[in-house]
Amino acid sequence: NNNNNFTSPQDHEVIKEQDRLLPIANVGRIMKQILPPNAKISKEAKETMQECVSEFVSFVTGEASDKCHKEKRKTVNGDDVCWAMTNLGFDDYSEPLKRYLYKYRELDVERGNQSKGNK
Repeated sequence: NNNNNFTSPQDHEVIKEQDRLLPIANVGRIMKQILPPNAKISKEAKETMQECVSEFVSFVTGEASDKCHKEKRKTVNGDDVCWAMTNLGFDDYSEPLKRYLYKYRELDVERGNQSKGNK
């Protein structure tokens, strides 16, 4: 019986909660930006959202990481994240994410060219 793909919890280092969760201040700031200016957000709401978004990020990243592992690559890139979003059924999000990634890369190239011109 060969279970090479199975890993038990003992195989992984236990991750501290503060390392597993996105910073609550950042989560709260994003929530505030979306809500009306006079809206209040309870601590419980921030903590619940923190748990959800952290789990979502782990879920998508895990899928992207599995793809990289199968392709014998060590670095997860933006294309892998977009692929994972599509593969997990988040097509409504993967398309805008692909457009964002394309624009980000365009700007990155422009910034690189500008810094070379300043030398």
